[in-house]
Amino acid sequence: MLPPDIYPDSRCRLPLPRREDFDAEGQKAFDVVADPKGGTIRGLIGPGGIGLHSPRLSTLQRPVGRYLRFESGIKPREREIAILTTARECDSRFEWAAHEPEALTCGVSQEIIDIIKFKRPTTGLAELDDVIITLGREAFGKRKVSSETFARAMKLFDKQGLIDLVALMGNYAATAAMLCVMDMQLDDGPDVKILPIDER
Repeated sequence: MLPPDIYPDSRCRLPLPRREDFDAEGQKAFDVVADPKGGTIRGLIGPGGIGLHSPRLSTLQRPVGRYLRFESGIKPREREIAILTTARECDSRFEWAAHEPEALTCGVSQEIIDIIKFKRPTTGLAELDDVIITLGREAFGKRKVSSETFARAMKLFDKQGLIDLVALMGNYAATAAMLCVMDMQLDDGPDVKILPIDER
């Protein structure tokens, strides 16, 4: 049973956008999001569809998201570790459900996924994996990044690489906030990757 303020078609608090409701510019934005090759994992269901309720913002954000995910030089495996860490620190179940399978496809081991999911220590991980997870935990969990973590990250990523990595994480934190406000619901079914949520 969905909560009473959730639209069944969109599974959130806003209805699924319809192409015919937009002007020409909005229809172009709709077509990009609706295209299976448009770069969104879930198409119109989730952040892509929600963002279309502000077509101009959607149009402006898409190139930034595309750059951070595919053009910044962040390798797919590292990208997915960063996204999962951000989703976990933001308790974003929808992002987690979308990106855990993506992470496995990109070569992230189930062991690392479980370290992120259950907030286990990063002891014994490769330096790169440890730094990405620690950076995300400190930035979004503690809201304070230590000098040691910053220095380790700078050594691995250099200035531009670190800025892009943090921007990628920040982009997904912003998406997590949008999904929270819209109360985005998970799909039904046994194959959905469930994220345990911390009690606040």
